[in-house]
Amino acid sequence: MLNEKSRECLIFLFFFMISTSFWLLQTLKNNFETELSIPVKLKNIPADVVVTSDPVTEIKVTIKDKGTVLLNYMLGKSFIPITLDFAEYKNRGSHVIIYRNEFEKKILNQLSVSSKLINVKPDNLDYIYSIGKFKRVPVKLRGNIIVGRQYYISDTLYSPSYVLVYAPSKILDTITAAYTQSINLNDVTDTVRLRASIYKIKGAKFVPNTVDVRFPVDVVTEKTVFVPLKGVNFPPDKMLRTFPSKVKVIFQVGLARFKSISADDFILNVSYEELLKNGSDKYKIKIKSLPAGVNHVRIVPDQVDFLIEQVAAYGY
Repeated sequence: MLNEKSRECLIFLFFFMISTSFWLLQTLKNNFETELSIPVKLKNIPADVVVTSDPVTEIKVTIKDKGTVLLNYMLGKSFIPITLDFAEYKNRGSHVIIYRNEFEKKILNQLSVSSKLINVKPDNLDYIYSIGKFKRVPVKLRGNIIVGRQYYISDTLYSPSYVLVYAPSKILDTITAAYTQSINLNDVTDTVRLRASIYKIKGAKFVPNTVDVRFPVDVVTEKTVFVPLKGVNFPPDKMLRTFPSKVKVIFQVGLARFKSISADDFILNVSYEELLKNGSDKYKIKIKSLPAGVNHVRIVPDQVDFLIEQVAAYGY
């Protein structure tokens, strides 16, 4: 059995619910505005056509009507997609723009007679396509990778390293590479592997649109080799002598390549023409070729004394 206090509470709740229902029904008779979504689909795309932009997949419509009608839209009504037939617009060029007055009727046909269409977003629908036009471009990095002290990135590896890009000729001609979305890393001390999306260009479609990127990280160490100076383009009766004949080349290299790099990988050629124009008996050494992965190269000494020696003719 309920006590008197509980009965009073139940009676209050009963009348409160009845009054709330009357208030709600009365309120729903008033006009309101609400925003609804209607899907958009593009159909009948030929096999040789590639849509290179991201077509609109839904539009937002603002509708004004009585609350009861709007409540039906929100809770019970499913809108039929606004379907765009590729064949109807193929004569408009590679960038098709479909204006609001061309598809507004498809919206109104799904609304109650009493409903008023206040706004449509976006106001126009558009898409860009290419017919069989594409090229192969290399993948390149956008961003900045900062390694920790005594580390360095020995390479940047992409898989795949090339992608296909589809676009109308005017856009395709301007694309020379597929850049990743910006990648920024700090204090990297170990090899990094990640998947990166290709940076989008309006009117272009990249296939694939993601790549795997690897940044091999190695420990930096220092190595020293002794490299001889070699004369090139000297006449048969002349030869080069330098003092010293070899110089010390000090450089930084990753630990993984430390053993594989030797003095033979460095070329310190001295041309006859350079020495004739030198105007001094000292020559400032220039490195003609460096092996990959070598950094912060120092030469000791960085200049040498030299002598162009006359060679006795053969047989004399």
